[in-house]
Amino acid sequence: MGSNRPRMNGSSPHPPYRADHVGSLLRPAAVKRARADLAAGRIDRERLREIENECIAAVVRKQRDLGLRACTDGELRRSWWHFDFLAGLDGVELTHGRKQIRFHGIETKSENIAVTGRVRFSSHPMLADFAYLHEVAGTAAKLTLPGPPVLHFRGGRESIDSEVYPDLDAFFEDTTAAYRKVLAAFYDAGCRYLQFDDTVWGYLCSEKERAESRARGDDPGRLPAIYADMINRVLADKPPDMFVTTHVCRGNFRSSWISEGGYEPVAETLLAGIDYDGYFLEYDTERAGGFEPLRFLPKGRKRVVLGLVTTKSGRLESAAAIARRIDEAARFAPLEQLCVSPQCGFASTEEGNLLTEDEQWRKLELVVDVARRVWADA
Repeated sequence: MGSNRPRMNGSSPHPPYRADHVGSLLRPAAVKRARADLAAGRIDRERLREIENECIAAVVRKQRDLGLRACTDGELRRSWWHFDFLAGLDGVELTHGRKQIRFHGIETKSENIAVTGRVRFSSHPMLADFAYLHEVAGTAAKLTLPGPPVLHFRGGRESIDSEVYPDLDAFFEDTTAAYRKVLAAFYDAGCRYLQFDDTVWGYLCSEKERAESRARGDDPGRLPAIYADMINRVLADKPPDMFVTTHVCRGNFRSSWISEGGYEPVAETLLAGIDYDGYFLEYDTERAGGFEPLRFLPKGRKRVVLGLVTTKSGRLESAAAIARRIDEAARFAPLEQLCVSPQCGFASTEEGNLLTEDEQWRKLELVVDVARRVWADA
């Protein structure tokens, strides 16, 4: 297990933690049955929520039992990792039947989002969702939301009403202002560990996705600076006891993916230019390139969480092999600024990835085991 590796001493006082996870979990059978029953009119939404509450309490207990210091609700109430939240913003609508998202060899159901009015944040149903998570998880509660750039990038100019926003600068301004209120509202609800999930940075590493961005009428060369400014302005008033991280996703639907390419094109802006406390980076396959871009991580309190355990299959990795990869990463960033996690969530959409719940929990157990072997403060 890397006998030359120095073990870190002391304690890990803040997120992200040495052993962490991105957030989403496979939907339990009870949740799937309840949603089918709701669609068939056999139960009402109140009964569905009771069942979701029971399952969320159970997965929180499981996360604690495994030794994870941060607990999510598994996103068990959501259909999508992003649309459920974004469609709750004023001026944003969930669309049906217009467009599917294409992954390698598979497509999602035909839902998407469209900006049809001025983007605002007044309130949101997920505030109540977080309140329940906070009730059962306490200070360990970790909230996952789509990051500020997500509303723009996937649809681009064509998904934003040109009569409402003839000038995209106004759209970026409104979205930033809305997210500033999002952060404040969830802080007031008790959130101290917030993660902005964000496919944008991974897609900007892909020549194919950059070409598609241009086809939608956007300039991918300008977008990193625009997005970095948005995020930094959202984080500008973040209270000192709140920790905000991001997960850079490369696409995750039924074990398929979208983007490939190393982090080099965005690493300096992402790691050194944005005021996040931590970065969950996917490193489970060669599609992510090498660890060299980690050299842009500023020395200090920021952390990179290495996504070395795949959620796309049930095959359990070797603890020794994961530890060796942590050693490789430590050549480019200080070991004390590194952590380990699965590469993504287990169910970015309600369909879930192609593995069992038992395999999911074994992978999270592996993450905790590796972290304890590598860092004394895990």
